Amino acid sequence: MPEQNDPQQKSLKITALSVAEIAKVLSSASGRQITEEQVRRIAQSRELIRADGTISLIEYTASLARDV
Repeated sequence: MPEQNDPQQKSLKITALSVAEIAKVLSSASGRQITEEQVRRIAQSRELIRADGTISLIEYTASLARDV
């Protein structure tokens, strides 16, 4: 995650992340390798990818939680 005092770092908007950003965030949070392909497959099957190619991390994790 970017540090707030570093203006060079891009801040993440959790309601509009790319597939790559979600894979990176989930990998970091879980301590496991989460690939872009895994994220893309789940997001496509649940129709979570918006027209601009972004995904809400909130919607993505909520859809996974419904499976549990």
